[in-house]
Amino acid sequence: MINIAIDGPAGAGKSTLAREAAKALGFVYADTGALYRAVALYCHRNGVEPVGALDKIDIKLKLKDFAQRVSLNGEDVTEAIRSPEISAMSSRVSPLPEVRAFLLDLQRDLAKQNNVVMDGRDIGTVVLPNADVKIFLTASPEERAVRRFDELAAKGSSVTFDEVLNDLNKRDRDDSNRKEAPLRQASDASLLDTTGLTREQSLKRLLDIINKKK
Repeated sequence: MINIAIDGPAGAGKSTLAREAAKALGFVYADTGALYRAVALYCHRNGVEPVGALDKIDIKLKLKDFAQRVSLNGEDVTEAIRSPEISAMSSRVSPLPEVRAFLLDLQRDLAKQNNVVMDGRDIGTVVLPNADVKIFLTASPEERAVRRFDELAAKGSSVTFDEVLNDLNKRDRDDSNRKEAPLRQASDASLLDTTGLTREQSLKRLLDIINKKK
């Protein structure tokens, strides 16, 4: 199996580019951040802390036309986990060792059984340290905020640009400074900075890196 690990900060376009790269390659796409968001959504809805609730959480990834759907206790929550509120809460949930251990086997099993493009914060450093290709995808905070703001606005969200930018900056600090599996570029990962690039240009550069290394 060929495993491709894509890491990077919030709003860098990892999910979009990883999904499109997987489709172009005929691989399975796995958005690991969605798993943590699903845990956060359960805790938010039920007013509970994650550690004591993990035995009540059943998360499944369903793949349809190379796109990932996320099931939480039998409910499709693919869209519900994308709100700014759940994004912020997932950053508080994801550093917890118990949560990471809870989700680790699910991620690794998917990679063992399929050719995958997997994105997240610690795929190349922790989840798939022996991945065939590792890429650290990033862009300036301002550009990432514009992309995220446009995405949310298209979905009818009333969030402001400043709120999105502040949220991204906070998540960058939280993800980089957490004790458990902090966000960092793996020593053997290729850096891809998409600041100023269109989605098409970014995808081309991503595929160029993958095809040279896999």
